[in-house]
Amino acid sequence: MSEALIFDVFADMAGERIDRLVSETCRGMTRSAVAKIIEKGGVSVNGLTVSKNYKCKAGDSVSVTVPEPRPLEAKAQEIPLEIIYEDSDLLVVNKPKGMVVHPAAGNYEGTLVNALLYHCGDSLSGINGVIRPGIVHRIDKDTSGLLIVAKNDAAHAGLAKQIKEHSFERAYECVVYGNVKEDGATVNLPIGRHPKERKKMAVTYKNSKNAITHYSVIKRYGDYTHLRCVLETGRTHQIRVHMAYIGHPIVGDAVYGPKKVHKGLNGQCLHAKHIGFVHPRTGRWLEFESPLPKYFTDFLNSIDKS
Repeated sequence: MSEALIFDVFADMAGERIDRLVSETCRGMTRSAVAKIIEKGGVSVNGLTVSKNYKCKAGDSVSVTVPEPRPLEAKAQEIPLEIIYEDSDLLVVNKPKGMVVHPAAGNYEGTLVNALLYHCGDSLSGINGVIRPGIVHRIDKDTSGLLIVAKNDAAHAGLAKQIKEHSFERAYECVVYGNVKEDGATVNLPIGRHPKERKKMAVTYKNSKNAITHYSVIKRYGDYTHLRCVLETGRTHQIRVHMAYIGHPIVGDAVYGPKKVHKGLNGQCLHAKHIGFVHPRTGRWLEFESPLPKYFTDFLNSIDKS
């Protein structure tokens, strides 16, 4: 049965967007989840439905109808997981290259979510919907490394807030084509959908979001460079798009790199190596490192001519 939440807008709340205000008032709900409810007419102000950018006024009466959760569409599967850390609120997983994070059309089995459902049962956040339970952020199928999973909505909201405020640390290592001249630099360029190829992202100033990647050189290998990339934002394919845009696409990237790829890598040479965050319940700072996987070190060894 749907749940209705009702609250009044006070003077100090006036001027706030309705999606922001509802997410801040209704604990455990992210702004994106609220936006979806608004789109379906689930939020009304003074008895009338509003858009997500409605600016609240003092004295407004806000009603939020939270839909009843739908039955989970992904099924549990006994798939081995490399769990780096786990408690009652969250877990940190080291995802292997080749594993899809959540089910999608034509790919409903063998994903990280299928494995999490088997491992965690009903103990996963429902904020991201029935097909992505617990998923706070994701990494691409052919990117390996660390991923955090929320076991309840409060933990999910707390972690999502840190990501939004850029206090959630995420560092990757990658190998790119070419000799990167600077020892370190920042790419601050917006990313949005590619104007012609809708499955790709691109640096664009139309319908885009700000994207910031800090990178530093770990080691140069003549025709290749080993980089550490720190995300300030987390846009889809951010590192891959930024590196390609500055003329140094990631080795093995068949989408943003040269047409002739290193087939032995089976995807981009990109690894989510470090995450750091404040535990949403205890307030304690946690950080984790994942060693470079074999595919990555094997490739480094193959190009090391020193």
